[in-house]
Amino acid sequence: MHNTNAIVKMVEVYKTDVTTMELASSIVHRLLAAFPLHRINFDLHDCDNILRVEGDTICNETIISILNAHGCECHVLE
Repeated sequence: MHNTNAIVKMVEVYKTDVTTMELASSIVHRLLAAFPLHRINFDLHDCDNILRVEGDTICNETIISILNAHGCECHVLE
């Protein structure tokens, strides 16, 4: 039996040049201010310094813009 009321979450993964936990924490705080209902985290142990965003809707342009404002590069990981 399928649950037709299931909420489908979007997940987007970004390659970044963020290398410190301090900067990652600052960026996550800013992203959560813009997207308070999303789950957002970094994996700085990954070679691509991954940023993972999970939510109902994801605006790549806004996320990339926020990272750019912190002086960071960010690209959607294909």
